[in-house]
Amino acid sequence: MFRRIRDLREDRDLTQKQLAAALNCSQQVYSNYELGQRDIPTDILIRLSAFYNVSVDYILEISNNPKIEK
Repeated sequence: MFRRIRDLREDRDLTQKQLAAALNCSQQVYSNYELGQRDIPTDILIRLSAFYNVSVDYILEISNNPKIEK
C-alpha cells in the first residue's frame, strides 16, 4: 500500500508537502505513511481515496482496479 500511495502522488506530479497540506497533516507524517513507518489511519485512507478518486481497496492493494464500484 505504501508504494501505491507514492505512485498515485507521483503520477499527479504532487510533492509530499502538497499532499500533506491537502490531508491536513505534516509533510513528515505523510512521508512516514509512504515509507511504511506509520500506519495510515482509516480517515486518511478515506480522504486519499476521495482525493485520487480511487477505491480504498485499490489503495490497500486488495484490488488492482482503481475505479470506485457503485
